[in-house]
Amino acid sequence: MPYPRLQFALVTLAAAAAALCMAASSHAQALQLPPPDATHPATLQLMQGFPPPPDKVVRLANILKYPNVRWAAHHLRELGPTAAVWRGAGAPSALTAAARTLGDALPVPDGKGGTTTLADWQKATYTDGLLVLHRGRVVYERHHIGMQPHQPHVLWSMSKSLTGLLATELIQEGVIDPKALIPRYLPELATSAWADATVQQTLDMTTAVQYAENFADPASGVFQYLAAAGLQPAPPGSNAAKSMAEFLPTLKKDGEHGTAFAYKSVDTEVLGWLLQRVTGKSYATLLSERIWSRLGAQEDAYVFADANGGQSTSVGVNATLRDLGRLGEMLRANGRFNGQQIISPATIAELRKGADPTQFSKAPGTAMRAGYSYHNQWWVPHDADGTYEAKGLMGQHIHINPAAELVVVKLSTHPVPNTAFTHAVDRQAFSALAAAVRAR
Repeated sequence: MPYPRLQFALVTLAAAAAALCMAASSHAQALQLPPPDATHPATLQLMQGFPPPPDKVVRLANILKYPNVRWAAHHLRELGPTAAVWRGAGAPSALTAAARTLGDALPVPDGKGGTTTLADWQKATYTDGLLVLHRGRVVYERHHIGMQPHQPHVLWSMSKSLTGLLATELIQEGVIDPKALIPRYLPELATSAWADATVQQTLDMTTAVQYAENFADPASGVFQYLAAAGLQPAPPGSNAAKSMAEFLPTLKKDGEHGTAFAYKSVDTEVLGWLLQRVTGKSYATLLSERIWSRLGAQEDAYVFADANGGQSTSVGVNATLRDLGRLGEMLRANGRFNGQQIISPATIAELRKGADPTQFSKAPGTAMRAGYSYHNQWWVPHDADGTYEAKGLMGQHIHINPAAELVVVKLSTHPVPNTAFTHAVDRQAFSALAAAVRAR
């Protein structure tokens, strides 16, 4: 095993991956998950006391050991180096409550053919925070498990969608050519898997890279990636890459680019590197200048950094529930928010367009998202309402429904990491929320 100190994480994650496969093929046997209330950080006394008892200490080395992540998800900057995404010097933009709001008792499907309530759906899916906006006004807001409104929550792979948003905008501005090969901008990758991959193939994750994002396999490339990103420790004496700039050039091609979708965080890290190369600015600075400061965000966001200060553009962004609501509302409003055009309408149209669902369907584990495509780091269902989504590990969502004028932000720490596990029930809940706001 190349990463023995990560073995603690694999017990939970391997079981979760197996359960996900079981759920995809049969609903006959229910997965036994820990009671949500029993995983509350306060109940478990995680990080309580000065200092906390040794068995209650959460650190990067054990954040994947459930339920430690329920505390770490909104305390990540306390565990390692980060770079601030400055909110700017202006006043926060207003997020006002609607005259009529939604209640905890709102009926939503339970995923089993029956109904549950909005409150119980949140508990059952280990929700840390939920925000619902209709026409830009707050119709529902809750924080759970001790998370406070001012605390940024880790976005995990929703970070990818921010990276894709920035890249798409720079493409629209003519700064980046989507048809160009990656080494045109990053000659360091001229002998890597991306030597003959285009920017667009990297954006859509149709590159062919010898890398697997398989948490159930200790030899999977994802663990080398996490160590390079600084999010997990490498074993003492290991020759593992200690930064993303060191790790990415070592990855080799496996197959032909442009033939099928394959989910890979490393594609996004290539894009993040490219963004910083062509602009001469750090990722945190780009997010601040182009989005966060212009949204009128209430709090700084932040992004995790590796040992060399490289910022994790695939999984490292952290932000508050309300600021993510501002982001989602800006996207719903065709790029306009806080009295200004922040993102061009052409960029929004490009994101919503999606890609080829047949390429998406070739990837293993995509059956639960039949009809979807993945385009410029965004998930596109190709449904009647024109919804599109950012998604992240353990149940992070920004769900945008232009037809219903709805934005839903859901932050979670579900024991099963893959969001496909709760995909059906979450989508049904989002549809129930759309129906509820339409009826108001």
